[in-house]
Amino acid sequence: MKTIVLLFYDTVFFALTLLLSLTGILNAQGAQSAKLLKNKSHIDLHIDSYTITTEIANTLKKKTVGLMNRKTLEANSGMLFVFPAPQHLNFWMRNTYIPLSIAFIDSKGIITEIVDMKPLNEKVTRSKHKALYALEVNQGWFEKRNIKAGTIVKELK
Repeated sequence: MKTIVLLFYDTVFFALTLLLSLTGILNAQGAQSAKLLKNKSHIDLHIDSYTITTEIANTLKKKTVGLMNRKTLEANSGMLFVFPAPQHLNFWMRNTYIPLSIAFIDSKGIITEIVDMKPLNEKVTRSKHKALYALEVNQGWFEKRNIKAGTIVKELK
């Protein structure tokens, strides 16, 4: 009986933790940034001394479509994907014709990883660390500016 009660409490604790993390309550810092982006369609992000104008993918439809079916992406432009809570993110390049680099960004606005992705590649790219944001830009944008993991995106911190 004691084992069943402990198992029940563990299950309830896990469910509450999952629910709170999905609503962003456990991550007040990231949730606050995500809330600010909820009703916006674009934002200029500042990374080191560089500015990039991004569309914001903050709905399921925008996140699902992303940069699919586009043939070009303006220089110094990109798409910022905003999620409700930090998690391992998965991206692919189905119907995406532009070579892209993706930066995974944590709830403190720190880039944790940058990955280059090939057009039309359906292999899933999964973030190594939990991220609240993903930023897609033209491939090589980060490298040309010597932006690496550990760099802070000012508007997301």
